Amino acid sequence: MKPREPDSAGVSIRLEMIQTRWSLIRQAHTLSGSTPDQARNALVMRYGSSVRRYVGALLRDDHDADEVAQDVIVRMLRGDFGKADPTRGRFRDLLKTAIRNMVKNHWEKQNRRRPVDYELDLVAGQAEPVDDRWDEAWRTNVLDLAWGSLKDYEETHTGSIAHTILKLRTDHPDDTSEQLAEKLGKVTGRPVKPEAVRQQLRRSRVRFAELLVTEIANGLESSDPDRVQDELIALGLYETVREFLPPEWNAKV
Repeated sequence: MKPREPDSAGVSIRLEMIQTRWSLIRQAHTLSGSTPDQARNALVMRYGSSVRRYVGALLRDDHDADEVAQDVIVRMLRGDFGKADPTRGRFRDLLKTAIRNMVKNHWEKQNRRRPVDYELDLVAGQAEPVDDRWDEAWRTNVLDLAWGSLKDYEETHTGSIAHTILKLRTDHPDDTSEQLAEKLGKVTGRPVKPEAVRQQLRRSRVRFAELLVTEIANGLESSDPDRVQDELIALGLYETVREFLPPEWNAKV
């Protein structure tokens, strides 16, 4: 990434300072106390939508998908993923393996009288590799979480329109600055100049990039910058954010 002048939004991030979600996973599998329940609930809230999307892509039956996804969630709430080990790889890969095994078990139960050797990578009728469906589900989940964090940021920072303006640009990608300024003025109830729109939009994109990088790092076994960049690339998100990342985003301490 080529060096650039610091953005006026003043956003900077040191990945080594990010607390990864492995701490949450460890808390979810302690033996006693209130912390495990809270952490397990947090895991479900964080990964539940990815689980349901992936199971749905495999089974393509809402009833069966709801049943298997619920079983996965119950296991998460019980702490059955206590053997998750960050040295074995990304948590999302371990979770994917568990889901695939549960789907296989579900199929085997449905075909007790007529055993069938199911190959998850060659599910009949799938137009794309099943692993791509998991990456897609995870990518959607990460983006949703980043958008949610951006909305929280706006709501907790007086005067911020970070979420509002970026959502307007996303919904109206072909609008000029003048058209976007008119729409933003109607939302905020005060006139907005096109130049101000451009400046605010730039700040919002930088903020979103920061939140997305943080979210990616939270789901890894390590917040090493190279690992984070590899994950961004693997999920097809790197080109989305690279232009808006501050120069020091991947600086190593």
